[in-house]
Amino acid sequence: MIMIMLNQTDVTPASFILNGIPGLEDMHVWISLPFCSMYAVAVVGNCGLLYLIRYEDALHRPMYYFLAMLFLTGLFISSSTIPKALSIFWFHFKEISFDGCLIQMFFVHTLTGMESGVLMLMALDRYVAICYPLRYSTILTNPVIAKAGLSTFLRGVLLIIPFTFLTKRLPYCRGNVIPHTYCDHMSVAKLSCGNIKVNVIYGLMVALLIGGFDILCITVSYTMILRAVVSLSSADARQKAFSTCTAHICSIVFSYSPAFFSFFSHRFGGHRISPSCHIIVANIYLLLPPTMNPVVYGVKTKQIRDCVIRILSGSKFIKSHSI
Repeated sequence: MIMIMLNQTDVTPASFILNGIPGLEDMHVWISLPFCSMYAVAVVGNCGLLYLIRYEDALHRPMYYFLAMLFLTGLFISSSTIPKALSIFWFHFKEISFDGCLIQMFFVHTLTGMESGVLMLMALDRYVAICYPLRYSTILTNPVIAKAGLSTFLRGVLLIIPFTFLTKRLPYCRGNVIPHTYCDHMSVAKLSCGNIKVNVIYGLMVALLIGGFDILCITVSYTMILRAVVSLSSADARQKAFSTCTAHICSIVFSYSPAFFSFFSHRFGGHRISPSCHIIVANIYLLLPPTMNPVVYGVKTKQIRDCVIRILSGSKFIKSHSI
């Protein structure tokens, strides 16, 4: 018995096997097609709009700086998972080193936390723009925006770092096959034969500290926005104010809908929903926002739309210094 306990405490696999989507192995190639298409749209769209924001003076405003953070985060999120998933689907390259798995897990959870934080900052940006339009540029100065972005990033890093240590300390004696396309905290922890109660509790705490706090701030911001807009006397002014929030609301729906489904189905419907469905939704959660955000903002935001049309029509960049 003592030898068994000693062996269990020292079991650390050299690598894990990411098994893709269990039960749908024969369809991996077909599943990869929408994954690859969405990833290509995400890379081109996010890089293109980051380029626009960088070089177009008309887009050097607080709203577009927050958008740049959102596009950059989405680009890193999709790039940290989808290439590995495609290598599993196409070439059966399923192996990932133990440390590589922990690194991927860290980046996935840190970046998704940062994405949530940026959406929260964008809600505050809309609140200031609509409720305090005359003070907008004096409240959201470049140093304030930089500090807000850095704080969001550090929050994610500091809260996610313990995940790596909590996962690394566990003994793994239930095999090394992960039924997933990427290394998720609980998917890895469930392979352990040790006590993962601390992992579960800390995971729920982080979800509340990041997701719960951000959703609360977004809700409060839009409640104040709604009150301010409804109090406007002009119907045109109300419509214009609401239209500035449409793209952001779409981003919130794209980001939080798969997250809510995944969170609640795991806890209340785990036995009724197949594992393959959970994994597909988990990948959609990472891939849908970076794919759709550039499309939505490119269509709904007049300044971005005008820049894109000008470029597609063959015109050169016009350096505008208007605010």
